[in-house]
Amino acid sequence: MKIRTALTWKNTVVTATVFLLCMVLIYLVSEHTRSQTFFHDLKSEAVTKAHLFLQNQVDAQTMQSIYLNNRKFINEVEVAVYTPDFRMLYHDAVQNDIIQENREMIDRILREKEIEFYIGKYQGIGILYVLDGKQYIVTAAAYDGYGYQNLLELQKTLGILFVVGLSLLFVVGYFLARASLKPIRDIVRKAETITASHIDRRLPVKNEKDELGELSTTFNALLDRLEISFNSQRMFVSNASHELRTPLAALIAELDLALQKERTEEQYRNSIRHALDDARRMTKLIDGLLNLAKADYQKEQLKMEEIRLDELLLDTRNHLLKAHPDYHIELLFEQDDSDDDRQITVRGNLYLLNIAFANLIENNCKYSADKSSFVQISFWEKWTIIRLSDDGVGMSETDKKHLFTLFYRGEQEKMAEGHGIGMTLVQRIIQLHEGNIAVHSEQGRGTTFVIELPHV
Repeated sequence: MKIRTALTWKNTVVTATVFLLCMVLIYLVSEHTRSQTFFHDLKSEAVTKAHLFLQNQVDAQTMQSIYLNNRKFINEVEVAVYTPDFRMLYHDAVQNDIIQENREMIDRILREKEIEFYIGKYQGIGILYVLDGKQYIVTAAAYDGYGYQNLLELQKTLGILFVVGLSLLFVVGYFLARASLKPIRDIVRKAETITASHIDRRLPVKNEKDELGELSTTFNALLDRLEISFNSQRMFVSNASHELRTPLAALIAELDLALQKERTEEQYRNSIRHALDDARRMTKLIDGLLNLAKADYQKEQLKMEEIRLDELLLDTRNHLLKAHPDYHIELLFEQDDSDDDRQITVRGNLYLLNIAFANLIENNCKYSADKSSFVQISFWEKWTIIRLSDDGVGMSETDKKHLFTLFYRGEQEKMAEGHGIGMTLVQRIIQLHEGNIAVHSEQGRGTTFVIELPHV
């Protein structure tokens, strides 16, 4: 069942229940009013007849004749008059006797002065009537035909109103629900047109402050992130394919050339050496791509621990010096009187931070004539600050602008091998650790990378 139909039925059922309760209340109030009005009329009729009889203004035979004649046309009131000792003085129709008075009823009237009761569909009263200092018991009973007829008409009217009102309510509710849900139908239709090839399309937002506007805005923000991810993925696949094709093509060409004719042992060794170099470059490229993919993980997916940056940088330095003995890496640690280790301790992933600082130090060494990198650790407020400097060739404004672009190779690419992955990887790792990275460089005057990481 669609929401539109469900809302219509639910609204109709709830409103119909309230409507029915109101109608029942109207009927009960009308019945109570009819009953009390008729009891009051009975009392007036009883007192009038009793007074006429007891004052001898109308004789009993005449009053009985009027009662019997009127009963044929209207619901006449049957009146009886008794003395306190249960002696009947007058009765409109003894043979009919609707109330059928007894001693118990007379005693009750004497105690309570006035009583009201029902006898089947008839209403009756009993009152203690005092005239000239004497007490009399007066009873009266009748059927409220006119009142019940009005109640019956009221029942029919309320029934018709309920059926007609419920029908109108269902129709109006259906169209109101349809009009209210129209924006959702528009959103659904627009969402159906959004595909991988049309990821740039967005949902309509008519009112940003209502719930549907918030939903569309949130969904559009999700689409923005997906579009960025899709575009990055497409660019990544395209660039990765291009970068992998180059060493593969060189490797295949070298091996094809080696197989074309017989060669000397030294020539075969050179071919194998060139092929091995190409394979190593390709392995390094693949490792960079895998590390880049790992840097795209969510923070919750990585093992995060407290890491002392001075110890991490010492380990990174030792690892780089083993691989490149000609590198010169100098570490400078800012002294502090408090000796609080927390100021140089961050919460992060040891593997990724090691890769990030190794790339930065190696970048310093590769582009400086003396292959040196100066690393300084300091702190300020909540940040641990790492500066990595060299006295190398520096970067142009164009290089600085595209430094963190994936697969971008700067103007000094001939000075060192690379694939344009390292700096992009560094930026993503630092952002993953909620830090900041900046670069200061001038051509011919060296480069300084400034890393800020929140300490514990």
